[in-house]
Amino acid sequence: MKGNIVVGQSGGPTAAINSSVAGVFAAAKELGVEKVYGMVHGIEGFLEDKVIELEDYLSDPTEIELLKRTPSAFLGSCRFKMPKIEGNEEMYEKVFEIMEKHDIECLFYAGGNDSMDTVKMLSDYAAAHGKPQRFMGVPKTIDNDLPVTDHCPGYGSAAKYIATSIKEIIRDNESFGAKKPTICIVEIMGRNAGWLTASAALVKGDDCSGVDAIYLPEKVFDMDAFMKKVKYLAETKSSVVIAVSEGIHLADGRYVCELANENVAVDAFGHKQMSGTAAFLAQKVADETGLKTRAIEFSTLQRAATHLASLTDINEAFQVGHAAVMAAEAGKTGMMITLDRNGNDPYQCGTSAYDIHAIANVERTVPEEWITEDGCGLNEGYIKYARPLIMGEQFPVFVNGVPRHLVRK
Repeated sequence: MKGNIVVGQSGGPTAAINSSVAGVFAAAKELGVEKVYGMVHGIEGFLEDKVIELEDYLSDPTEIELLKRTPSAFLGSCRFKMPKIEGNEEMYEKVFEIMEKHDIECLFYAGGNDSMDTVKMLSDYAAAHGKPQRFMGVPKTIDNDLPVTDHCPGYGSAAKYIATSIKEIIRDNESFGAKKPTICIVEIMGRNAGWLTASAALVKGDDCSGVDAIYLPEKVFDMDAFMKKVKYLAETKSSVVIAVSEGIHLADGRYVCELANENVAVDAFGHKQMSGTAAFLAQKVADETGLKTRAIEFSTLQRAATHLASLTDINEAFQVGHAAVMAAEAGKTGMMITLDRNGNDPYQCGTSAYDIHAIANVERTVPEEWITEDGCGLNEGYIKYARPLIMGEQFPVFVNGVPRHLVRK
């Protein structure tokens, strides 16, 4: 590359997204790129010319390793939606004006569905207006719902945290051996795709019987069937732990969380901000059965836990960042890097670049064939798919008893 590059982060942070920035930086330096800029708060910040030089933070390999062990978005994230091009040309021209100001040849954007839409829009504008700059998408989302790619960086670490935490919850819930069990309902992120909640199935093993039910948004939630199952479990077990996606919904389309609060807020993309599904169900169970209940909501914990990150996930996040730069060096634009599984025994995964138009704004859900016939569990097909993604550990650098993070000045 003759010019400089810029990398940004967008959408919900993950335990692995900073590893992708590290991969972009490392590849750029291998190619001799003079300056690697970072957007401060994604494309929203870039439109205000808020950039930093990553060389100021990543001057030696130890800092790159520290970045890979830092949770959330080191550069700062955003939930800013680029408007349609027609009638908003001034905003798009502003992006190219800033790129030209800093002699930026290529823009790399790490994120999920909405972030890939930004890559699509910018690359389309460049193509339509004869702009030489290139745009590459770097996949990231704990939701694991990007199409084409086998899986998404960020998912493996979140799944590892969820499986570990639920296993610990099961241990805790089993400890009292009461005649009447405590019904523990764990709420896990996932609006329309249940990939994260599915990871609760990874708990089961020779030292753990696993969760008692898993409810995904891929299946319509039947309240009567749920209550019948809870009552049956309460009669036959001394401990009950159930995992639910925050986005489980009724046959009429209403999210379960809306039963407790009809005035659900929406974000910049029009997505409903969901919370309270477990709390609502726990209260309903308590009211109808008199049983002791407990609602646990992982919330942002599941995406911030670098202390329990999957080494496979961290390495693959670095890999896709690195591959994005190499693809841009080869002249590619308007594409996203995909992870392509080549085998499970042993697990192998490579990368390729795929047309962003087939990816942006397309949501991939958990395959029907991986959900058990009763609709509240996952079968061996999912286990074989997900198990390799949570393998390996990358431990933090501890200082004064707590993890050390790389922090933007």
